[in-house]
Amino acid sequence: MTKTIPSTPIADIAVLIYPGAQLGAAHGLTDLFSVANLMVKRHLGGEAPGLRFGHWRGREDGEGAERVFDSHPGLPGEPDFVILPPAVIAPITAEEAAPLASWLRDRHARGATLCSVCAGAFLLGETGLLEGRAATTHWFYANDFSERFPNARMDIDKLVIDDGDLITAGGLMAWTDLGLRLVDRLLGPTVMLETARFLLVDPPGREQRYYSVFSPKLRHGDEAVLQVQHWLQATGARDATLAAMAEKAGLEPRTFLRRFHKATGLKPSEYCQHLRVGKAREMLEATTRPIEQVAWDVGYEDPGSFRKVFVKVTGLGPREYRQRFGLAALREGDVLQDTRHGPGRM
Repeated sequence: MTKTIPSTPIADIAVLIYPGAQLGAAHGLTDLFSVANLMVKRHLGGEAPGLRFGHWRGREDGEGAERVFDSHPGLPGEPDFVILPPAVIAPITAEEAAPLASWLRDRHARGATLCSVCAGAFLLGETGLLEGRAATTHWFYANDFSERFPNARMDIDKLVIDDGDLITAGGLMAWTDLGLRLVDRLLGPTVMLETARFLLVDPPGREQRYYSVFSPKLRHGDEAVLQVQHWLQATGARDATLAAMAEKAGLEPRTFLRRFHKATGLKPSEYCQHLRVGKAREMLEATTRPIEQVAWDVGYEDPGSFRKVFVKVTGLGPREYRQRFGLAALREGDVLQDTRHGPGRM
């Protein structure tokens, strides 16, 4: 029987395979959109219009990009959305990005929405379109991204930032969140939820700060501040008053505050909170120690104050965090994996 493909897809989505792009994410996105089209047919019938999607690569002559795979071959038209997947090892260089950045700017000028995942944000940044705009990338690359694109408003707490014509997703596996966000936008929440259920992935709504590890800036060149940072790390930021930190740096408190914030991007109090919460996360993940004891061990006498700070930094309460990432949760996940009999079984 000949397979009938709708001649008028709702939207055309291009996954740009740039130098160093992660092919697993590119193929995963096309699989996700294939499942979304399957869900559309189940709900609306075989002739219902779905999504057109394909892979694009840079042309050998350096003049933009061309389509190398198409779910609807032979149809005319240009992409309505262009997705920049994660990089395998390191972000694309400015030199490698230049010809593709020009092509992306042109697509954007013609009305396309540009999307990035993880280190794909570096290619998007090279277009200049993130100037003054909110964006996210993987927390591991946040400092490098801010140094390379200082005028972008980086927010690594968010897993997905949908700014209309520009959408950025943070984590390495956040292509699932981005893909589902596009399915939700183009095909509606019912199809999005059915797609998520079929793929056994969480629907959008997570935050990157659930997963990110505090990565302090240490290459700022201020030796006095660096000495304090090393001291805070060694002591777990216990008894770290402003006076004690300023004395350790050999600076007046006001001068220390100014230089510390300039060097690290955080106030000393915020920096200490991140350090303490980082140690608390390790305890919640690896031990069954009572939460009150964890709070005390990282320097909080009041469990209520500890909880407020923990939620502020991670987006989850200590109990919720342990349920999601603790040893018991990991063991339960192993059991579920062992009892599954194949992909897609529900």
